[in-house]
Amino acid sequence: MQQLLTAISETALHLVDTMGIWGIWIGMILESACIPIPSEVIMLSGGFLVAQGSLSFAEVVVAGVVGNLIGSILAYYVGRAGGRRLLDKYGKYILLNAHHLEQAERWFARFGEGTVFFTRMLPFIRTFISLPAGVAGMKSWKFVVFTFLGCIPWNIALVYLGYRLGGNWSIVEQYLHPVSYAICGVVVLLLAWWLLRRKKERAA
Repeated sequence: MQQLLTAISETALHLVDTMGIWGIWIGMILESACIPIPSEVIMLSGGFLVAQGSLSFAEVVVAGVVGNLIGSILAYYVGRAGGRRLLDKYGKYILLNAHHLEQAERWFARFGEGTVFFTRMLPFIRTFISLPAGVAGMKSWKFVVFTFLGCIPWNIALVYLGYRLGGNWSIVEQYLHPVSYAICGVVVLLLAWWLLRRKKERAA
């Protein structure tokens, strides 16, 4: 697992090192399109390039935010176009049915703005939140607005840390990795608990 994460981080770093601002843009598109390329590596190393004078602070932040927005919209429309059909067809195999989809739709109708905004600042979850928002049919204009707003503080914070730390930017990534693992673990445990509860309900 550690080797896989290291390889992914090295891929992200290679993108930035070889393509500069375009590597940042492409990497953040992929990261927001449900491909787990760590935005921490991309934007922290972008901040390091700012410290070196290779790029400006503003252009790194803009590349990150715009990349995030494009990737998120792609994932959102994938979920919106095909997610419901897939759940209708295969949802029963993972204990999902139309009622659960209706619950998700109500959730995003009521709390979608806050959900999308705040999860943009959570490692791991930020990579995948666009897909369920699309599946649940969250209004597209709300999704775009709150995705855009949520991406701004995350990207600014990472670029600033990379700029201030310079060549030591990887220290931040080392501290963020345990946070990412913890969030991933919580999500897995919650999913396992939910599936177990659904299995018991069906058995009853």
